[in-house]
Amino acid sequence: MNVLIIEDEPVARQMLAHLLVQHFPDIAICGLLDSVDQSVAWLESHPAPDAIFMDIQLGDGQAFDIFERTTIDCPVVMTTAYDHYAVKAFEVNSIDYLLKPIGLPDLQRAVDRCRNRRRQTGFDLGQLRELREALTARPEPRYKQRYLLRFNDKLVMVETSQIAYFYSEQGSTYLMTVAGEKYLMDTSLDTICEEMDPARFFRISRSCIISGDGIGSVAKRLGNRLKLKLKPENDIDSFVSRAKTAEFIAWLENGGK
Repeated sequence: MNVLIIEDEPVARQMLAHLLVQHFPDIAICGLLDSVDQSVAWLESHPAPDAIFMDIQLGDGQAFDIFERTTIDCPVVMTTAYDHYAVKAFEVNSIDYLLKPIGLPDLQRAVDRCRNRRRQTGFDLGQLRELREALTARPEPRYKQRYLLRFNDKLVMVETSQIAYFYSEQGSTYLMTVAGEKYLMDTSLDTICEEMDPARFFRISRSCIISGDGIGSVAKRLGNRLKLKLKPENDIDSFVSRAKTAEFIAWLENGGK
């Protein structure tokens, strides 16, 4: 069975490909894509795969945009970090799903569904629009709950509750846990800022995003600038930019944690 994977997070993409090939000998990965544009181009220039595993949020748009721009003639398994109610929307619209992080039993279920399902001649765009609305009409946004990171030859799961701060240095992005563990990331601070709960994380400057657990102390410096003592300690620039000082103080007063 030829499987196409559309996923914009490199570690998640590689992990899914590894799980499929390792546990399902009849599966071959026919493509690894990371964007809407790349996926549309691939689908219009290659024979249809037997199944597609597709992340909802891609770097240049949503997976729904692919359906609206080209015809998909095979079963699709969408991967998502959405909650139970959003998952119900998938079920109602007869689209298979996997919740991240992906477990082997759920992956087995999805593969079995792909094998048993007859080939389709495209999806109903009306249903897709309803699904998009169901996912975006949730009263509370769902923020990132964990990161799957590469550390040497292992993959490590870090819960957001364990994160002290993120920072960039010499073109690279790093995550520091409250326990003092440091991990290199493939994600930019701009993307991380959109993924994190603003009640728990604050971007103090272009090079640092802090959680309440990552603040040891706050000191006022010349010109009303604020300097943070990081926890765990780090010698990176930890000044709050002047433009964000008032907003940062309000965040602390409102229980930034």
